[in-house]
Amino acid sequence: MSSLFFIVGLGNPGREYEWTRHNLGFMVVDLLARQAETQIKRAECRALTGRAVLEGRRVELVKPQTYMNSSGEAVACLARKQPEFDPRRDLLVICDDLALPLGTIRLRARGSAGGHNGLKSIIAALGTQDFMRLRIGIKPDHPVADTAAFVLERFPVSVRRQVEEVVERSAEAVRAVLRDGIERAMAHYNQQRAE
Repeated sequence: MSSLFFIVGLGNPGREYEWTRHNLGFMVVDLLARQAETQIKRAECRALTGRAVLEGRRVELVKPQTYMNSSGEAVACLARKQPEFDPRRDLLVICDDLALPLGTIRLRARGSAGGHNGLKSIIAALGTQDFMRLRIGIKPDHPVADTAAFVLERFPVSVRRQVEEVVERSAEAVRAVLRDGIERAMAHYNQQRAE
């Protein structure tokens, strides 16, 4: 059977962080779990994990419980348990992105952290930036004075439907990566913008 594919949603644990901008990664993997009728509840490597089959692939849905800035500890620990693990092929990380407008998603096959502390932590822990990622825009229409506070705020009720739609589209994009490969998924989803 093919190697296990890790889908890692980034966020912060705890009820106080639910529906915050920094928790979009958690929201996407939670939706994928519901779609697969599984639960992300097994405690392993300072993360909550859940197994599923999506688009014919065995996947591990992962929500690191280390807080955002130490996400790499959980990812590296899980990776070490899979002898065949290759981050270029077996890892997709989902995170928020303050450089992209709200409603926009971007798939990439590899790349820098782009200032995102969760990605920085994973790159440092794995020793490579060659892994797939799905970035979900949270940039508002106005300047942000305090980015640290902004990402930890809950989404306002006025954009809730837009957030639900981008989470749904992100889950579709993850499925497309599994089904069609990263290049084809990028060609399709990187062109779209939710209105």
